[in-house]
Amino acid sequence: MKYFHLIWAALFRRKTRTFLTLASILAAFLLFGMLDGIRTTFASLGQNADGAQRLQTSSRLSFMDSLPQSLEARLRKVDNIEDVTHANWFGGVYQNPRNQLFTFAVADNYLDLYPEIHVDPAQVQAWKANRTGILVGEAMMKRFGWKVGQKIPLQSNIFPNSDGTLNWSFDIVGTLTPKDKKQAGFFDALILMHYKYFEESTPYVDGDVGWYISRVSDVNRSDAAAKAIDALSMNSPHETKTMNEQAAFASQLKQMADIGLIVGSIMGAVFFTLLLLTGNTMAQAVRERTSELAVLKTIGFSSTSVLGMVLAESVVLVLIGGVLGLALATVLAPIVGAASNGAINLPAIGWRSWSLGLALMVAIGLLVGALPAIRAMRLNIVDALAGR
Repeated sequence: MKYFHLIWAALFRRKTRTFLTLASILAAFLLFGMLDGIRTTFASLGQNADGAQRLQTSSRLSFMDSLPQSLEARLRKVDNIEDVTHANWFGGVYQNPRNQLFTFAVADNYLDLYPEIHVDPAQVQAWKANRTGILVGEAMMKRFGWKVGQKIPLQSNIFPNSDGTLNWSFDIVGTLTPKDKKQAGFFDALILMHYKYFEESTPYVDGDVGWYISRVSDVNRSDAAAKAIDALSMNSPHETKTMNEQAAFASQLKQMADIGLIVGSIMGAVFFTLLLLTGNTMAQAVRERTSELAVLKTIGFSSTSVLGMVLAESVVLVLIGGVLGLALATVLAPIVGAASNGAINLPAIGWRSWSLGLALMVAIGLLVGALPAIRAMRLNIVDALAGR
């Protein structure tokens, strides 16, 4: 752009004000990068080739309600269903109530339906042979410094043990590692325990399971299989709702918290404040240069050129701060995860977040620069030079 040197000079005319504004924009887009990465990760759960082959069947009322274990045999007879497994939420706390763990009590064939999770075959056999054995995600192993062969105590915040306490003891026999790095932060932060041991050890589970996972042979007929599964329990005390894995994850998360709404609300408040701050900065910058803009028009710059330069100044200001903020988020995400030993798993900032971020930068720049740019375009040379 041939006028870029003029735009750049105007942008840093008041260096202190510009740097403070850039710091605000940087902070806003740093927060955006962190939060949007989390939102994207939750939205993509189950969104892969393997996940597309899985259906999740849970209670129609709430995923916290259980289903009869006798339903599994009937699920296996449904057309297009290739295999079925089941799981139950256990919860789990380690040492401190803040150390909440994703722990599932699962059937022995659970891993057969999740080929995207890698476990050493010898460790799988060791897990099946040890009723108190657990498989632990790689990130969680690093977080707490656990080793294979170690015995660890866990507390369930829901289910008491056979002795009436919430204290459970498990043997780590293997490590879960996601084959797809996009699933890191979920599959490698899981603990899988034996459902049979869980059922035998707590009086609150008697022939019930939390949910079923089914694998279909033909993805194109998944909807028909889901309807057939739900028809099995229609008008019974245990009516079901069957969805593909991605939809099931989204439904369960919304019952606990609407991640998209939370992130959207926070970012809406941040960007609204940013609009006011940046808009005020641009209005002051243009107001201070009224006579200079009049001189530009006097020496031959058209009103359209003046409009374009002010808009470009606004967009460049937001782009500089926004790109620096997103770049900082990209760098900080893996550093924070590594420094916390997996306690905080911030996803990498992907191209989707960058694309959305850049679009927001341009939109905000145009929006906050529109009014000052229009005023500059309509500027009357005589009045401006006279200071009126």
